[in-house]
Amino acid sequence: MISVTLIGAGNVATHLFKALIKINQIYVKQWFSRDLNIITHYKNQVDITDDINTLTDADVYIIAVSDDAIAQVSASLPFKDKLVVHTSGSVNVHDLDSKLKRGVFYPLQSFSKKATLDFADVPICIETLDKKDYPILKQIALELGSPVKKINSDQRKVLHLAAVYVNNFTNQMYRIAHEIAESEAAEFDLLKPLILETAKKVQDISPYMAQTGPAKRNDTKTIKTHLSLLKSDVHKDIYKLLTQSIKNTHGR
Repeated sequence: MISVTLIGAGNVATHLFKALIKINQIYVKQWFSRDLNIITHYKNQVDITDDINTLTDADVYIIAVSDDAIAQVSASLPFKDKLVVHTSGSVNVHDLDSKLKRGVFYPLQSFSKKATLDFADVPICIETLDKKDYPILKQIALELGSPVKKINSDQRKVLHLAAVYVNNFTNQMYRIAHEIAESEAAEFDLLKPLILETAKKVQDISPYMAQTGPAKRNDTKTIKTHLSLLKSDVHKDIYKLLTQSIKNTHGR
């Protein structure tokens, strides 16, 4: 059985706890949070603490805190030569304190505390400084039911950047679309099948091949009409920028 201690109480840590606690081959030994009130609800399931000096021996310590806090938290750990990993897509593995065995256990997914999540849909990207530490992290990921990928720091950083485009930026496009639809009391829900179809299409063909629309067709009349309908200068700038990007990609 693998013993795991969680450090942090945000979205990633909460989802990891809820998944790991159900796995027979993994023992969640402790859960640390600076604010104990956030995890008090789980005190009957795991030993919780807000004192980092009370952390006991575990096989793996998973730091799931904000990127800016990772270095400080790892430096404050009251032990050395233990396997400690962070869950960030952008933080260097060397930001973990050098007294530790260091690695990264990066779940490539969007996490919201109240949303349900199946780890079968969460690729785990693993990086270790010592190749001997890789198998135990791989086993944890496999026990979660996740696809596993061994990657290096450069690959992880560009994946995180690409994830911002496909998730954060795309969600902002949804928000703008919602605002545009509501401006004339049109139902945003009517766009949801299109959202699903767009996401489904790139499972089978490349985004390049999946592209459609007025920019790809160089339909200048429709483009001008769309721009005239937009009331926000910011929305117009976004429309123009993305239209030009599509034209550049498809040689228009």
